[in-house]
Amino acid sequence: MARLIALLILTNLSIQGLFAQTKISGKITDQKKQPVPGVNILIKDSYDGGTTDANGNYSFIANDTGEVVLAASMIGFDPIEKKIRLTGSDINFNTVMKESLNELKVVTISAGTIEASDEKKATVLKPLDIVTTASAQGDIVGALKTLPGAQQVGESEGLFVRGGTGTETKTLIDGMVVNNPFYTAAPDIASRGRFSPFLFKGTIFSTGGYSAQYGQGISSVLALETQDLPDRTSSTIALSSVGIGVGHNQLWTEKKMSAGFDLNYTNLLPYFQLIKQTPEYTRAPQFSGGSVNFRKKTSPSGIIKFYGYFNLGDMGIKTLSIDSTNGFKNLFDINNNNIYTNLTYKERLGEKYILNIGASYSTNVDKIKTWTDTIRSQSDLTQGRIVVSRGIGRLSIIRVGAEYQYSYDAFKIDGRNSFSRYHRTSEVFDNYTAGFTEADIYLTTKLVWRAGVRAENSTLINKLVFSPRTSIAYKVGEFSQVSFAYGQFYQKPDRDYIFYPQVPGYNKATHYILNVQRVDDYHTLRAEIYYKKYDNLTSTLNDTSNSGTGYAQGLDIFWRDKKTFKGVDYWISYTYLDTKRQWLNYPKEVTPPFAATHTTSIVFKKFFTKLNISTGVTYSYATGRPYYNPNNPEFLKDRTIDFHTVGINAAYLRQIGRCFAVLAVSVGNVIGNEQVYSYRYSYDGMRRSAVGPPAKRFFFVGLFLSFGQDRSKEVIDNNN
Repeated sequence: MARLIALLILTNLSIQGLFAQTKISGKITDQKKQPVPGVNILIKDSYDGGTTDANGNYSFIANDTGEVVLAASMIGFDPIEKKIRLTGSDINFNTVMKESLNELKVVTISAGTIEASDEKKATVLKPLDIVTTASAQGDIVGALKTLPGAQQVGESEGLFVRGGTGTETKTLIDGMVVNNPFYTAAPDIASRGRFSPFLFKGTIFSTGGYSAQYGQGISSVLALETQDLPDRTSSTIALSSVGIGVGHNQLWTEKKMSAGFDLNYTNLLPYFQLIKQTPEYTRAPQFSGGSVNFRKKTSPSGIIKFYGYFNLGDMGIKTLSIDSTNGFKNLFDINNNNIYTNLTYKERLGEKYILNIGASYSTNVDKIKTWTDTIRSQSDLTQGRIVVSRGIGRLSIIRVGAEYQYSYDAFKIDGRNSFSRYHRTSEVFDNYTAGFTEADIYLTTKLVWRAGVRAENSTLINKLVFSPRTSIAYKVGEFSQVSFAYGQFYQKPDRDYIFYPQVPGYNKATHYILNVQRVDDYHTLRAEIYYKKYDNLTSTLNDTSNSGTGYAQGLDIFWRDKKTFKGVDYWISYTYLDTKRQWLNYPKEVTPPFAATHTTSIVFKKFFTKLNISTGVTYSYATGRPYYNPNNPEFLKDRTIDFHTVGINAAYLRQIGRCFAVLAVSVGNVIGNEQVYSYRYSYDGMRRSAVGPPAKRFFFVGLFLSFGQDRSKEVIDNNN
């Protein structure tokens, strides 16, 4: 009897299970209504499921009852989960799968913009690329000069881009303007940038047509993003032929906070005693400085970052006066103090909003002495910035932001001449405000449109201007896309002209850029044509005004290959530039002295894994640039000789216990080519002297020790 009852119970349960079975079927297609074969579709936390056939159809039996989760997954598509209720009745579930949005599949705005960061597949230059580029000497701008659009200007600091001056390129750190990104230098001698490339995780080098988030640069923007929390606690020691440095970064055990510092001292006197310099230095250049940083995670998506920097510089130089017949030498003596601070906060607010807030303060004081004058020049900048971004759908985003800058500029001159003493002082204040709104609208994963407008007002100029900007990009293949950008850009006059009784108004440039690029993990090919129209440039012919005009047009080509040759990474860049200006005291539109028609760079790097040696060679070429010859009635018609330079470097990497050591050697202009940037003429036009580098070659030897951080894998990965 008991056996009969048990048999009846089991039979009843089997019948119930049979009736509880549910047939689930359907069809899965993509956004183009094409079937997607091979999709795994199943009931989560069970063994029931199936796979779509060649026509995208599927069918399987589910034995569960009640509410379950139906999941569909396929490589290259976003997974889908859907809650359903199983009751024994057949269920038909059709769905559309969307392509997953990895960076190689989604189109991005690229016209006029070269991005370099750890997150972007379109990386061009990482920090390690900068320090291993021969001829760059570890300088960010030195490395960027090997990219298309940049000019080989060696007698003045700054990044000269597509017919623009060095002051027409603005440098930003975490969205905040850096007022003095270069060391103060003597006339006709370029200086390097103040910041280490390893401070930054991302670099956006915009050669034009840049986002409405940024302003006050009518040619270019170099936007740098600082590192977040370090991977581990580390210390560094640097010993080189020009100075010493130490640093430490402490990461707390919970890995939510870090703090660090570095100190450095540079003195070129020992180097100048070994390598003869053309100028006569009364005091060899020496610099001392340091920085502090602080990082704290406020949430999984929020972070506070502070960076502070100070530098003291000092040098004196004598140069032969071109107007002297008895060997008289001009004196230029400079002492520089510079401080820069930057505080930012980033936080995600809910699922759709991102908040970015930043504040910065900087001051720069130059004390200059000549035989007749003592000059004190000061430039301060205080700024604040806020940006709120809101996601729209899966990809699109809208940004709204505002910024405020308070600038103070002053100079004081005490001097004397043959007849009397004189004293002049002047100071200028400006309140600059700006607001912008911009949207990246993804019409499809292959088509994106960016539209924005920026409003800017300066109390110094007392004028409000609006800058419309737009870009569109279309993906034509798995790795290829085309982009177009248009924008209007305004900039306050250079500091040299804001002390005039009649302050000039905004300078203006309008950009048109067409870009084609193909980028994969190992190759980058970019070609870009552009046209830039200048209006309202500063003119000093009669009085300061904005009657200057000009244009710049040309072609940029860039090719990088990291795969064809084992262990070899190389890139080739070429720039064709046709530009003319009528500005300052120019009597007509002519090519300015900082513009070369043709510029080419070839960078070659080879890493020998077994030897742990990294080597590099850089060749740069530029056609001759215009210079003023008072004996030629045709203004700026003369040209310098063509520019050629070859730089080499090598580094030996060795892990010694917990210490990662790098011994680096580099030589600039190793062949010793003559380089002439321009000429200076006497007042009577009878004598001239060439403007060139202080020495034919530059030698550097350095030993860098890192405790707690092994960069050998990074070097290997970067060259493979």
